[in-house]
Amino acid sequence: MSPLQLCLLLSSALFVIGLVGALSRSHAILVLLGVELMLNAANLNFIAFWRYGPPQTAATGVIFVIFAIGIAAAEAAVGLALVIALYRHQKNARLEEANRLKG
Repeated sequence: MSPLQLCLLLSSALFVIGLVGALSRSHAILVLLGVELMLNAANLNFIAFWRYGPPQTAATGVIFVIFAIGIAAAEAAVGLALVIALYRHQKNARLEEANRLKG
């Protein structure tokens, strides 16, 4: 098994764990963690294809990953702000009970 295949297998496992975590949990923080795990699986794919793909002089995979990490940081900040607002309003962070955010 080549290193690219191992990276893709690891990335697939991370993505599936994140997807199961995001879809099966009802706590908002755990859903955010699942989404971050899926995003990191995509970052691992970018690095793996950049490293083990055809030789290139530009570091396009690394640039994509750095951009994705910046987007993930912004997404985490907005998500945590929403969770804090939800917690202040309802005194819990369960998504089933978050059917209204206004009033």
